[in-house]
Amino acid sequence: MKVFLAGAAGAIGRRLTPLLLRAGYHVTGTTRTKKNAELLTTYGAVPMVVDVFDAGALRDAIAEAQPDIVIHQLTDLPAAPGTPGYAEGLERNRRIRVEGTRNLIAAAQAAGVRRVVAQSIGFIYAPAPGARVETDALDPTDEPVRRGTVEGVRALEDAVLKTPGIDGIVLRFGFFYGPGTWNEARPKGAAIHVDAAAHATLLTVQKGKPGLYNIAEDDPGLSSAKAKRDLGFDPAFRLKADDLTAAGGRP
Repeated sequence: MKVFLAGAAGAIGRRLTPLLLRAGYHVTGTTRTKKNAELLTTYGAVPMVVDVFDAGALRDAIAEAQPDIVIHQLTDLPAAPGTPGYAEGLERNRRIRVEGTRNLIAAAQAAGVRRVVAQSIGFIYAPAPGARVETDALDPTDEPVRRGTVEGVRALEDAVLKTPGIDGIVLRFGFFYGPGTWNEARPKGAAIHVDAAAHATLLTVQKGKPGLYNIAEDDPGLSSAKAKRDLGFDPAFRLKADDLTAAGGRP
């Protein structure tokens, strides 16, 4: 089975690509740089250098790859909260969620792809007592920065879940930690190690049903019971060296 992984060189993509390859999938992975394309080649993926905002090039890339599944792992947040460039990164990330997702879904439709899995976030629910579940409302905040984030998430999720002909699945992740992220140790709040997030994505590709799944370690504010029950999600999952080397990659 063929997978088109948009954002294959990102924090999740670098952990997910070897898992997909080891599971027997043929992976075409996108990146914006030649350097990262070379990295994807070492894993055994077929790299494509393409910008998600170039709708024509993206459409051509997916048509050439002829995938059965498109996975959306595109983000653009190189700066951590409280550091220079973070505010600008939030706006770029919002644009990816809105315009980038729209282009990706349109390209998938044009190529006849029926299944799309996308990355979202699980820390944008409206405040309420107890652990948030997938049917709970998103935050209706008027605070400008958070409102922009929520609007971007809504646009992404609506495009993936409501486009006719697309069996869309959205994974609402907790705060990432681990290799390639801002946090080596688990941060406060609902969190998820990038290895467990990548493995949850693989499980979703294999047996996920259309809809929403929260993906995080046990936390009083966010429930991942649905993912554990339906996907077999294990928040303790970690990649081993041979998970990477068996796919031709490196830790």
